[in-house]
Amino acid sequence: MAVWRALRRVAILQILLLSAVSDTGDARHVNFYNVRPPVDATPFPRSFKCFTCEHASDNYSCNRWAEDKWCPQDAELCMTVHRFGGHGRSRSVTKRCATRDDCRAVGCRHHRNLGHTECVSCCEGLVCNIEVPTNRSNAVLVLSSSSDSLCVPPILTVALAAWAVW
Repeated sequence: MAVWRALRRVAILQILLLSAVSDTGDARHVNFYNVRPPVDATPFPRSFKCFTCEHASDNYSCNRWAEDKWCPQDAELCMTVHRFGGHGRSRSVTKRCATRDDCRAVGCRHHRNLGHTECVSCCEGLVCNIEVPTNRSNAVLVLSSSSDSLCVPPILTVALAAWAVW
């Protein structure tokens, strides 16, 4: 009986500790660049993952609750579609795996009748679609320099190297 009481106290303490240190929705404390390589076996050679969400309210929500799944074999890139209104306020963020044909839509378009701007960007590499496009300078197609390597952001490269050493 004393063992169960002690286990129950430990469980309650863990719940209290987790609730005390959990984030309050402040994106400044979340580092989406600190992505570890997948531990599970890849489904096919040169497999990769993208952040994936449908019509999330903003980039933080999309990245935080993104479904962790492998891209299909015909996908080559990660795509981000960012719709925002006046003053750059996000209306929706959609991220997914994409083909090169899908990524012909990169760039920004203003839809006056709908009252929003839509910017589309694509990138090549493991969860490379961290950020959202907001203008013509970042609503682009980013390919890695070599067709055999993945395009990994520099901060992610450092994080992966540190993780490998640790």
